[in-house]
Amino acid sequence: MASHTGTLYIGFTNDLERRVSEHKQGLVEGFSKKYGCNRLIYYEHYTDVNAAIGREKQLKKWSRTKKENLIKSLNPGWCDLSLEWG
Repeated sequence: MASHTGTLYIGFTNDLERRVSEHKQGLVEGFSKKYGCNRLIYYEHYTDVNAAIGREKQLKKWSRTKKENLIKSLNPGWCDLSLEWG
């Protein structure tokens, strides 16, 4: 998730559409709400919960530049991907 100013938030969920909706409505207390991270700019899908949690931890350790490069490789315009859900 990202804010309009570019602040990044990385999280894990078992229901992406629900979680994004909660972020957009400001229902998630903490970092994402404080900084207005309510745009889905990147996501990965996993069927193994342990792999997903491991990837989340890995990404959180990355530098901002490395995270930006990953996002730009699949979403160069940092568009809100949840808008495609209709």
